[in-house]
Amino acid sequence: MTSGRSDLIDLTLAQHAITGRAVRVSETGDDAKAVWLPLSECEVVKKPGGFVVVTMPEWLAHSKGLI
Repeated sequence: MTSGRSDLIDLTLAQHAITGRAVRVSETGDDAKAVWLPLSECEVVKKPGGFVVVTMPEWLAHSKGLI
């Protein structure tokens, strides 16, 4: 039996860079605090103003210090 709880979360983040394999994002727009996220583990939707909504597993957000 499962709890029905998803381990995916959505975060709105500032995008600094993107490659074919990863996206570099931060919570504040400060490049010194930006982290790379593998595109194989997340989905990225562009928003106006240089922001993106990233859907990722909760464990990844924790490991990168985003939550």
